[in-house]
Amino acid sequence: MEIRQLRHEEFEASVELSQYAFQYTLSPAELEEQKKKFKPEQVWAVFDGEELNAKFTLLPLQVYLHGKPFAMGGIAGVATWPEKRRSGLVSRLLKHALEQMKSSGQTVSFLHPFSFSFYRKFGWEIFVEYKKYTIPVDKFPAKTAVEGTIKRNVRDKTELNKVYQQYAQRFNGTLVRDEEWWKNRVLDEDNQTAVYYAENGAPEGYVLYKVEKKELSCGEFVYLSEQARRALWTYFANHDSMIEKGTFTFMPANDSLSYLLTDPRIQQEIIPYFMGRIVDAAAFVEQFPFQSSAQGAEITLALTDTHAPWNEGTWKLSVSAQGEGRLQPVHENTEAQLQCDIAALSAMLIGYKRPQELFRWGKLTGSAEAADLFEQTVPSAQTFLMDFF
Repeated sequence: MEIRQLRHEEFEASVELSQYAFQYTLSPAELEEQKKKFKPEQVWAVFDGEELNAKFTLLPLQVYLHGKPFAMGGIAGVATWPEKRRSGLVSRLLKHALEQMKSSGQTVSFLHPFSFSFYRKFGWEIFVEYKKYTIPVDKFPAKTAVEGTIKRNVRDKTELNKVYQQYAQRFNGTLVRDEEWWKNRVLDEDNQTAVYYAENGAPEGYVLYKVEKKELSCGEFVYLSEQARRALWTYFANHDSMIEKGTFTFMPANDSLSYLLTDPRIQQEIIPYFMGRIVDAAAFVEQFPFQSSAQGAEITLALTDTHAPWNEGTWKLSVSAQGEGRLQPVHENTEAQLQCDIAALSAMLIGYKRPQELFRWGKLTGSAEAADLFEQTVPSAQTFLMDFF
């Protein structure tokens, strides 16, 4: 058995496995288009001789955490032939992925799971949910007169990204998008766009949406100001002669739309979405912006991580008064003030759950005083992700 990156001539074998595992069929034209975009260096596979048995894609991405870009390894397309399943191939691939990400300086990793329980065994933990609304058109927010203008069908990726990047930095876990990502992953031919421009001409919000069969489907509703939010909702409300309802996906889990509606009895769903895990705890902590305080903080933490042994052990977490963190190994006989596994640490530092919550539930154990200090040291944030891979 050998784990290696694919070669250009192995495109067909890779696509054949993907189509079988994910149950879809590409047309000849779609296959040709996929071949043009194929990046064999991003696909790792287990081979038995020349036979491809299992594979995954490792995407070099960046995500925002507290407004700061972090190098992230995006895992996608994990697939195995059925006769090769339950033989440890995926386990070997995921361990290999962690090693590759560490060597590449990717301190955090995200993936979309087919099973949350499966990937939890390897240290990934849910880090984000999104809210989905289904709203009859007569319950849309009321139309309001707003200064500025709405322009429809804006396809300028630079213009849209200017708004997106400012919005994305408000959350933890949002992608840093480049032009290629916008072209291949966001702006498909079926999407309509509308951009709100303030009185000074600056773009302050946009929506990506479709209108089909009397239903408006919005996949991104991005705004930088209250004026932009009202203007974009008024734009949607002006579709009232064309539609019966709207569905709005990828809204932040803490979105407060229902509070602002005249009638808040609308259908709302909270949907568990992506999982994340810290790849290299020491390197991650050095980049992480902790809460600054006059006295700083020191906590001894026992961390378990069976699939990334470089994270395993007892560490001294030191946070300076300026919020700069450092994780240093200490003698194995040192008594730790706190204990947790890599999944719990990831949930806390990525921002999905607070230390006091996990301490209450027994996911973080040890000294109550140390847990309280950790709570004060980790800044709060709302996690969010609108993309898929």
